[in-house]
Amino acid sequence: MDVGVLTVPLGDRPLDETLDYLAGLDVDTVELGCGGNPGDDHLSREEYLDDESAQDELRERLDEHDLRVSALATHNNPIHPDDDHATEADTELREAIELAAQLGVDTVTTFSGLPAGGPNDDVPNWITAPWPTAHKEAHDYQWEVAEEYWTDLAAFADEHDINVAIEMHPNMLVYEPTGMERLREATNERIGANFDPSHLYWQGIDVPRAIRYLGEGIHHVHAKDTGLYEANAGVKGYLDTTPYTEETERSWLFRTVGYGHGESHWKDVVSTLRMVGYDGALSIEHEDSLTSSREGLEKAVDVLNRSVFATTPGDAYWAE
Repeated sequence: MDVGVLTVPLGDRPLDETLDYLAGLDVDTVELGCGGNPGDDHLSREEYLDDESAQDELRERLDEHDLRVSALATHNNPIHPDDDHATEADTELREAIELAAQLGVDTVTTFSGLPAGGPNDDVPNWITAPWPTAHKEAHDYQWEVAEEYWTDLAAFADEHDINVAIEMHPNMLVYEPTGMERLREATNERIGANFDPSHLYWQGIDVPRAIRYLGEGIHHVHAKDTGLYEANAGVKGYLDTTPYTEETERSWLFRTVGYGHGESHWKDVVSTLRMVGYDGALSIEHEDSLTSSREGLEKAVDVLNRSVFATTPGDAYWAE
């Protein structure tokens, strides 16, 4: 199992400087943003897509630092009710899949997206309850839109031999494991999870149980923690619209690995991932407003390097 980093927080530094820094932290892999919310500071699709020379140069730079690419990232909303927005997001995703195939990277991370509540609406609508019944009808409509889009996208991904790893994220249609499994069953095995536990903690989801539930449907993993603050949640719950920078007023905050849940929990996460057959990257996504990007990344790498297994299991000689 590899310790990796989504390089977005280091986007203010050139790629070579970023790779040199991460190699010095004993990181194994990088996840490179190439569109959407992650941006493309370190991997411009315009520069690299269909350009074998630029791609060869990128491989050489990675090899020099003994680093591999765990995934390309492009998080947007390809089923947005605004046609221009949806088309842009769809183009980003399809070109990311094509670029991943050309680079020999097997995974693209993204969001499921979120439609409006009906064909005449123009704002995405996150529905969290089936009543009043108009909301259930809207939710059914959203799944019709999603299944049509993702069935076609899944076939496109399969043509390119690429796994699409969807991050379960509130304010997206797929935000928890049963929704993830529903989309996977409606499409094909190319569609799976980019398992980011940070969004699950505050929903009250047991992360190791969620890993067991999704099993081989996990294509990629983000290592990001969440701190839960009962002093605020006991009053207003965890559905919190307070700005992330008003830390003392929030019910939860994204935290550096180990600062929301202790090291023993992360060792349980790693062990459960191994149980279900996942042996890829734990890609650190830094979004902790209580520390700098570099310090947050360094502390997360430290915890994960003590948690991951560097070798494959041997024979269970004690059971013979």
